[in-house]
Amino acid sequence: MAALTAKPGAPSTSLQRLYHVEKRIVHTVDLAGGVMEELARQGGPRSDVVGAQCHEFMQAVKEIQMTLREEIKSMCEYRPYENNDYAARTATEISVRKLDSVLGQLAAMQDIADKYHNLEKPAS
Repeated sequence: MAALTAKPGAPSTSLQRLYHVEKRIVHTVDLAGGVMEELARQGGPRSDVVGAQCHEFMQAVKEIQMTLREEIKSMCEYRPYENNDYAARTATEISVRKLDSVLGQLAAMQDIADKYHNLEKPAS
């Protein structure tokens, strides 16, 4: 029975592991078909063959479930942008631009207030 994971030391990506699971699923379906053929045999099913194929089928299903569970778990933990500071830098840049805009508006308001106060002062 071949394991679903790659050989130790061999590079293994999630897609490669899922590809191997897919191949294993096809093999498992073939096993189920073999059991069906054995059960439909004219001379009657050979219990030792059916037992061996059923055992192999169940073992393959367990391995597939375990591998898929591990892959789903690792995908849930995977966060490719976890260490990326793009969002923080962008938010900071936007905040700086907003602050510049507000400072410009405050300066314009100060100019208007200064002009208004200069108009109110009586000429001496």
